[in-house]
Amino acid sequence: PEFGSPCYTEPDGRPPSVTPWDRTRTAGGSSGGAAAAVAAGLVPVAQGSDGGGSIRIPASCCGLVGFKPSRGRISGSPMYGDPVGLATAGPIARTVRDAAALLDVLAGRRPGDPYFAPPAGPFLDACDHEPGRLRIARFVEPVIADVEVHPEVRQAWEDASRLLESLGHTVEDVPVPMSHDAVPVFETCWAVLTALSPAPPGREHLLRPLTRWLGERGHALSGPEFGLAIGAMRRHAATALESLAAYDAVLTPTLASPPVRVGALRDDEHPERDFEAQKAFTPWTSAWNVTGMPAVSLPLHWTPDGLPVGVMLAARPADDALLLSLAAQVEAAAPWHDRRPPGW
Repeated sequence: PEFGSPCYTEPDGRPPSVTPWDRTRTAGGSSGGAAAAVAAGLVPVAQGSDGGGSIRIPASCCGLVGFKPSRGRISGSPMYGDPVGLATAGPIARTVRDAAALLDVLAGRRPGDPYFAPPAGPFLDACDHEPGRLRIARFVEPVIADVEVHPEVRQAWEDASRLLESLGHTVEDVPVPMSHDAVPVFETCWAVLTALSPAPPGREHLLRPLTRWLGERGHALSGPEFGLAIGAMRRHAATALESLAAYDAVLTPTLASPPVRVGALRDDEHPERDFEAQKAFTPWTSAWNVTGMPAVSLPLHWTPDGLPVGVMLAARPADDALLLSLAAQVEAAAPWHDRRPPGW
């Protein structure tokens, strides 16, 4: 996707990236090509980037493990293109162990990093450790208001809750820990980040309508307005982290529906509608970019017609090893490795 912004991968003049489970449907984005390649068996693992869900979204669409590490776990060197702290690289893989192994390769700090998580690992070893009995919060209400949750998504979330309880964990319903007021704050930061990836002079007309629209929103903001938005985002993050402090992990759906058909989200004529459709498709993922918590989408559910549906677990900041330990325990109890998409 252009500048890694949309949650679908439909580049102009190129075929769209589709989930190999149904090639009429999106592979998600922005790491849609990476996820499609892993899901189709072309590569064993892939690196993705995640500023609002762009690792976990395609993982859900493609029936994979998508792990967004804690803020500062992987260095943003040498470019440091995100001054807000939303984005990070991370692994996309078929199994939790493969994701952990790639995280071991990617993790580390560099001089100049504005954030860094305490050293931990090897993360692959965490997959061999039992997580212990955990207290897990859960909520299904979207962080973004007025979003309809597909019945198969609710079923996946409920089944995952029962699976976690069967493993000895305590699962408790909690209110949505982040206010709907955080959404426009995130949008402000997202627009500025888009504006920070300008087209070369004289080629602005080649940008897609969505990119131009977001970039114009970002350019219209003053420096103080951007600074105030970052401060507001930090306060929303603090409120969420305080409300979840008693819990070891959090369970939500990954997406509001199974993978949608190619073109269902994109609207070049009305980029504002395009953006709203993307938000409705991904109403939970960006919350953990705001807080900096590690989060993973796990392929625990398939619809009756064979579409993958991910569920998402998040953990306290810097608790990547615990999250991988829990995810590995879940995979051992409900393995998915032998599932193969058509054409494998």
